[in-house]
Amino acid sequence: MRFSPRLSSFRPTVLSLALAAALTGGSAWAVEPFTLKDIRVEGLQRTDAGTVFASLPFRIGDTYNDEKGAAALRALFATGLFKDVRIEIDEGVVVVIVEERPVIANIDFAGLKEFDKDTLIKSLKDFGIGEGLPFDKALADRAEQELKRQYLTRSLYGAEVVTTVTPQERNRVNVTFTITEGTAARISEIRILGNRAFSESTLKGLFDLNEGGWLNWYTKADRYSRTKLNADLETLRSYYLNRGYLEFNVESTQVAISPDKQDITITVVVNEGQPYTVTAVKLEGEYLGKEEDFKTLVKIKPGEPYRAEAVAETTKAFVERFGTFGYAFAKVEPRTDIDRATGQVVVNLVAELQRRVYVRRINVAGNTRTRDEVVRREFRQFESSWYDGRKIKLSRDRVDRLGYFSEVNVETNEVPGTQDQVDLTITIKEKPTGNLLVGAGFSSADKFSLTASIKQDNVFGSGNYLGIEVNTSRSQRTLVLSTVDPYFTVDGISRAIDVFYRTVKPLNSQGEQYELVTPGTSIRFGVPFSELDTVFFGIGYERTSIKGNVALPQNYFNYRETFGSVSSTVPITVGWTRDGRDSALVPTEGRYERVNLDWGILGDARYLRANAQYQQYLPLTRRFTLGVNAEVGWGKGLNGKPYPIFKNFYGGGLGTVRGFDQGSLGPVDVIGAYIGGNRRFNVQTQLFLPVPGTGNDRTLRWFAFLDAGNVWGENDKITAKSLRASAGLGLSWVSPVGPLQLSYGTPVRKQPGDRIQRLQFQIGTAF
Repeated sequence: MRFSPRLSSFRPTVLSLALAAALTGGSAWAVEPFTLKDIRVEGLQRTDAGTVFASLPFRIGDTYNDEKGAAALRALFATGLFKDVRIEIDEGVVVVIVEERPVIANIDFAGLKEFDKDTLIKSLKDFGIGEGLPFDKALADRAEQELKRQYLTRSLYGAEVVTTVTPQERNRVNVTFTITEGTAARISEIRILGNRAFSESTLKGLFDLNEGGWLNWYTKADRYSRTKLNADLETLRSYYLNRGYLEFNVESTQVAISPDKQDITITVVVNEGQPYTVTAVKLEGEYLGKEEDFKTLVKIKPGEPYRAEAVAETTKAFVERFGTFGYAFAKVEPRTDIDRATGQVVVNLVAELQRRVYVRRINVAGNTRTRDEVVRREFRQFESSWYDGRKIKLSRDRVDRLGYFSEVNVETNEVPGTQDQVDLTITIKEKPTGNLLVGAGFSSADKFSLTASIKQDNVFGSGNYLGIEVNTSRSQRTLVLSTVDPYFTVDGISRAIDVFYRTVKPLNSQGEQYELVTPGTSIRFGVPFSELDTVFFGIGYERTSIKGNVALPQNYFNYRETFGSVSSTVPITVGWTRDGRDSALVPTEGRYERVNLDWGILGDARYLRANAQYQQYLPLTRRFTLGVNAEVGWGKGLNGKPYPIFKNFYGGGLGTVRGFDQGSLGPVDVIGAYIGGNRRFNVQTQLFLPVPGTGNDRTLRWFAFLDAGNVWGENDKITAKSLRASAGLGLSWVSPVGPLQLSYGTPVRKQPGDRIQRLQFQIGTAF
């Protein structure tokens, strides 16, 4: 077998592209079978000759016939590499003559505004249209239709796509998609028909889609999407099913578009049925003799309207409880006995256990960088132990909370040949854990600030953290070098080491002409006592210098005169945290608790400093959340020494009492400096409200707030009269650069001389 780029002394006897048809329709072009002496290929430019030879159903020495020739043509065309293929016979030699398809050299878009170019290029590649791939007109037509489909998902029904193919040298082409996007069709009307129990406005308020809101330029909620409409219909269905309407059904959905393709009308016809009240809940099937235990998990309440959500929660809780006993494949089916005459329903929970299993092996897949042990040490389900669904879910959540992976999935696979064993496979998808950040910010308190950091959360795949952070602002500058080993011991005790250099300039009415400089280091250990509770303890060293003489507050001057301009201390830290919130950025329920105690046992400064925080989030409705944040701080000097003034608490502004200038509450020095105090209390009550037009988007919310609190010095008396209070409105947004909070507050309880700052904002404020 050899490859010949040219055919000399050529005497054609047969075939051409018509061979396949001729072989099936007659024998005019047929050849007598013969023994194949050689195979040659002509016309190749880029394709490897081996690709052609591999597609041929014959080899040198085989008997060649018409059937094999037709099969060769079909196989070569099926590769998609060739525009034309011919087979010719020359005295026992088969000559395969090909004409290669042109290769796409470049793909470009004209008139593209709605989509990102790279996103469309990636989408078209799935259809075989991409740089370096053979060009096929049929595939180009399919790609054109795919582009139109993409525009339909954005309500751009008038979009037009024209494909232009420009030949280039060396059998290449440039493909250009010229797009006329037009304007997006808007939902002009949404109608809900057949409803009697609830008003149309109430039901339409459940939808993310709307007829036009003032924030639709941001939410695009007035752009029709079949996916969004289906989601809204499911929301509507859930609304009825959770209010007793067990037989609710969406009869039809009609979407009409105007002739100019600019306006869309959506009509939803529903059949409410009648409401049903639960009269009894019965357990049927096998419950391991623990019926009373399972009854405590029932969320369905007799005497109340039937709620599908409560039924789903109950069946899920039952399945999870069966999983704790090793029944990985247990099924619980709710069956309803309906009495339409009385509007009553009996809910029967039928359990089918199947078999009890134990976990034979746990496999980790997808980790190319992270070590297996980093994943395995988070597992609470062990090999050769009974299957426990609760521990498996907890294990998955713990792996996900590491933050090293974009996806974490656990699959349960039966072991072939056994009835009581399963293997668990945890599949992870790693994501970059290094972070190089250079940013700038602006807040009403600190004005312009710069932030830079280099962080590696999973250094060398070990699960350890290493980071350098730099922060600069008007009132505080920080340089921190940190490292954290989350599994310093095999029992899960973490170790954190910090080396820092901080500069603080307290608020001063006469200008910032002095500062507190504190270099130091600390080591801290965290001991997990439960899945939510962690106790911290550590020790550190700090050295604080009071620098500057001009406009130095009297308290700082007196402290420096008594104890010197430099004070060192060795603090011991003990703390406890519990985080049960459903989200750290946009919580809607749960609570967060924190207590921290610093005890300066050695050095010039001897003191106790305690701080406690409590947050509670209560979901009032699906879209309204009430949040409460309270914080108490207390400090006291030890061994006959006063409490170090540079350890004072400060109040006022975001995070404490809004509407007052940042750090302006509490004692004021004779020269007008705000020096803080050794005691602090503040409480914030916040009602989160959806922004009109944003549907159920929780990343952008309004809030109304009521704050109260103050800071007191050692000689101040804490009374209710001394509290400051404010009320106002604000906006919370999880922006691409971090959580942003903007508030406008008005003091409702103040004293003469208080510094008022009604408009305040900051990026990075959580509450």
